[in-house]
Amino acid sequence: MKKVLEAAGFVALVQGVLGLAQEFTHWQVGLVQRLSFFDGYDAVVSFVLVMLACALFAAAERLRH
Repeated sequence: MKKVLEAAGFVALVQGVLGLAQEFTHWQVGLVQRLSFFDGYDAVVSFVLVMLACALFAAAERLRH
């Protein structure tokens, strides 16, 4: 279960960071900007993904002990 939480956290972190990078640099990267129902909320969704990644990493760390 720890590995699953860590893998999901890693994917969420990468997608969140790529979404934030796209907001500031206008690169066409990441999954968030490709989903049409997030139009106008790309930065918020990317930030939430980064926070979700932190929560998943914390949960995985808690399972470790």
